[in-house]
Amino acid sequence: MFRAAEKQEITASEVPSRPELTLVRSEPAVEPRQYLTRGTPAFRRATIALFLSGFATFSLLYCVQPLMPIFSEDFGVTPAASSLSLSLSTGFLAFAIFGAAAVSESLGRRSLMFISLLGAALCTLVCSVSPNWHVLLVFRALEGFLLGGVPAVAMTYLAEEIEPRGLGGAMGLYIAGNAFGGMAGRVVTGTIAEFFSWRPALAAVGILGLIAATGFLYLLPPSRNFTPRKGFDVAFHAKAWGGHFGNPALPLLFAIGFLVMGSFVTVYNYAGFRLVAAPYNLSQTELGLIFTAYLFGIVASWAAGLLGDRIGHFVVLPAGVLIAALGAAVTLATSLPLIILGIVLVTIGFFMTHSVASALVGRLARGAKGHASSLYLLAYYLGSSIAGSLGGYFWLDDGWNAVVAFILIMLAICLVSAFAVARLARR
Repeated sequence: MFRAAEKQEITASEVPSRPELTLVRSEPAVEPRQYLTRGTPAFRRATIALFLSGFATFSLLYCVQPLMPIFSEDFGVTPAASSLSLSLSTGFLAFAIFGAAAVSESLGRRSLMFISLLGAALCTLVCSVSPNWHVLLVFRALEGFLLGGVPAVAMTYLAEEIEPRGLGGAMGLYIAGNAFGGMAGRVVTGTIAEFFSWRPALAAVGILGLIAATGFLYLLPPSRNFTPRKGFDVAFHAKAWGGHFGNPALPLLFAIGFLVMGSFVTVYNYAGFRLVAAPYNLSQTELGLIFTAYLFGIVASWAAGLLGDRIGHFVVLPAGVLIAALGAAVTLATSLPLIILGIVLVTIGFFMTHSVASALVGRLARGAKGHASSLYLLAYYLGSSIAGSLGGYFWLDDGWNAVVAFILIMLAICLVSAFAVARLARR
C-alpha cells in the first residue's frame, strides 16, 4: 500500500539546521492582460461607446462656433470677445484634463466619463436659456471643465483595454467620433439658428448630448486591465507627470498637439466672419454646411490610424501636417469653392495628425499612460484656447491674410517637431 506523502511547511529559520533543503522564494504570479480583440462583440461595443463619447464631447464643445457672428451682434461684443464662448470652454477643459486622469485612478474610467458627459450636456441646456453674455460664459467655462473628464480618460481606456494590434484603428474611430460630433454640433446649431434662434439651437445639441451619454454608459464594457488606487497620492501623480518629460519624444508630441489644434480652431473660428460678410454673404445654414468638411476628417482619422499601423506612424504624421498647411494656403484664394477646398484639406490634415499623435503618445509613454495622455490633451486644448483667441487679433489687424500667416507659422514648427519625434523614437 502506498500512502501519499505529507506536505511539510518549512520556515526560513529551519533552513540552516537542515542543509539538504533549499529555500525557494515564490513571487506572486502576474495575471496576463485581458485585451479586447478585434472582431469580438466586446471590442465593437467599446469602439461604438467611445465613438459616442467623442461625438458628445465635440458636439457640445464646438456647437457655439458657427454662432459667434450672432453672439457678436446680439450681445454687442467684438469677434475676439465672441470667441471666448469657445476659448473659455477649451481653456478650462485643458486644465481639467490635467487632473482628470488622476481622478480616474480612484473613481474609475467609465464612471468619470459618464458623469462628465452628463454634466456637460446639462450645462449646454442651461446656456440655451442664459439671460446675458456673462452667464453664458460662466456655464460654457463650467461645461469645458466637466468635459475634461472625457478625452484623456478615453485615450487611456483604449491604451489599457484594446489589443496593441488594434489600437491605431480603435483610436482612429474614436477620433472619427470627435470629427462627427464637431460637424453635427456646428451644422445643427447653424441650421436651427437661422430658422429660429441660437437658443433652441443650443437646446437641441444639449439633448443630443444626453442621448449620447446614455448610449455610452450602456455600451462601454467595464475596465479589465485597471485597478483603482485608493486616495489621491500627490507625490505619485507629480512623479508620473514629471517622468514623461524625461522621454524626449513626448514633449514634442505635446507641442504638435498644441500647434495643430491651434491652427485648426483658428481656421474655423474666423472663416465664419469672412464668409458671412461681403462678397460671400453666406447664411447661417450655408455657413453650417461648410462644417460638413468634418466628414472628410472622419475618414481621414480612421484611415490615418490604419495607415499608421501598416506603413508607420512617422510617415503619416508629417504628411498630415503638410496637407493642413497646403489647405491653409489654398484658403487665401477669393473663389468660394477654393476656400471650401482649403478648409477640407485643413480638416483632413488636422485629423490625420491628431489621430497619429494620439496613438504615438500611448505607444511611446513608458508607463503611466493616463498621465501622458492628459499632458498631450492639456497642450492640445490650450492650443485651441490660446491660438483660437490670438487669431482674433490677427483678423482685426489685417484680415484673413494675417490669420493664414499665423497658421502657417504654427504648422511649420509642427512639421519640424514631427520629424524630430521620428528621429528620437528610432534611436
